[in-house]
Amino acid sequence: MQYKMRILKNINTNGFIVLCMLFALTTQAQMAKIDGVEVVIGKNVVLSSDIAKYRLDLEQRSEGKIKISDCELLEKLMLQKLLSHHAVVDSVVVTEEEINNGVNRNLAYFTQQFGSIEKVVEAYGFNDLEDLKKELFTIEKESTLVRKEQAKINENITVTPEEVRIYYNGLKEKNELPEIQEEIELAQIVLYAKPTEEENKSVYEKLAKIKKELEAGSNFKMKAILNSDDPSVTQNGGNLGTITKDANYIKEFKEVAFSLDVGQISDPFKTAFGYHIIQLNAIKGNARVVSHILIVPEVLDSKLKEIQNKITTIKQDILDKKITFEEAVAKYSEDKSTKNSGGLIVNPYTNETRFDLTRMDPTLYARVINTKKGEITEPFYEETPRTGEKMFKIIYMKDRAATHKADLVKDYEKVQKLALQKKKEENITKWSREKIVDTYIKISEKFNKCKFERNWRKEN
Repeated sequence: MQYKMRILKNINTNGFIVLCMLFALTTQAQMAKIDGVEVVIGKNVVLSSDIAKYRLDLEQRSEGKIKISDCELLEKLMLQKLLSHHAVVDSVVVTEEEINNGVNRNLAYFTQQFGSIEKVVEAYGFNDLEDLKKELFTIEKESTLVRKEQAKINENITVTPEEVRIYYNGLKEKNELPEIQEEIELAQIVLYAKPTEEENKSVYEKLAKIKKELEAGSNFKMKAILNSDDPSVTQNGGNLGTITKDANYIKEFKEVAFSLDVGQISDPFKTAFGYHIIQLNAIKGNARVVSHILIVPEVLDSKLKEIQNKITTIKQDILDKKITFEEAVAKYSEDKSTKNSGGLIVNPYTNETRFDLTRMDPTLYARVINTKKGEITEPFYEETPRTGEKMFKIIYMKDRAATHKADLVKDYEKVQKLALQKKKEENITKWSREKIVDTYIKISEKFNKCKFERNWRKEN
């Protein structure tokens, strides 16, 4: 998994929450559980196993380069628990929908990294997907509480241009100006290779025929094994088990599933994955037990070649200055997320249009690493990981800035963010010192000799 570490002493609390999520997923196969409560903060506890798992995860991902004591690790955990405790005291509202959305984002990210959700479950040693979701739900709930409490504490914190200048000059005087890694800005044109209407009609009619055969008594599991394009059909025979309205399923699929009566089979319907029919097997409270058959319409080789030729022609027209890249995006690109922004690709980790070359998705990195500013990649074929949509792309290197020491003018926004982050961290530190006084805290004898940055023991 592509995680980049900062030196732990300089890591902010939001980044630390992500680390907590990762070490909490460490498998029992990797480490036997170590019992023992080391710290109590309000109603929250830090276990010996929490510290050990955090260290294991930190060492694995930093390849042993970061050295830190158990006392320092514990203090990071204690701050998180303090924030979480006071989020509850302050009646911070966290909805189930928010938590589930976070869980689904994490699942999507892990799935992208490992290739399939089954591999994620296996890699982290959970019994099944539901087991993993329960663990992620607990983690996401605490991290959301912490994030909202931080936002509440820092809601009025801002930095003026003068504060940014003072912060920058202070770093410069100490020769501690941060190094801005090489960054790039990318834009794309995407053309989808779609099945013909004839192929869509043929698939619909095939599923309609299967539905009639099932209603006449045919075995659903056997029909699924013989016909379904769902890659997991050989293991589940089309049975998807229990789904809920907040489950990580596509909207159209859930709408159909929750409209059926027990034993009823749906008419064929379309989603981004292809065409389906669903059978409702049982109703369990607010959940549904369903089976489905998926057939994905075939995209002919001739259609793929046609789309490849079309995007090659578009690229040549741009190079020949018959049309600008932005004009070509508006006229031809079929990607909804980038069509209205001149094709600009948004970094999913920062929600900005700049990409740090050291923190890029490996596949995208490989596509553009040798592309200079103003150049366009060769057309390439790609499929979406979840839905299998087929497409051809070209990517334009809109901007490329080499690695350099931070400059107050050129990198003002980055320096401003660093100054604001520092001011927020100082405010969290001030807040924590005040709240420690009024919060029940008990630290085990094992950590009595630790020299903490904050007065957790309330010694004076």
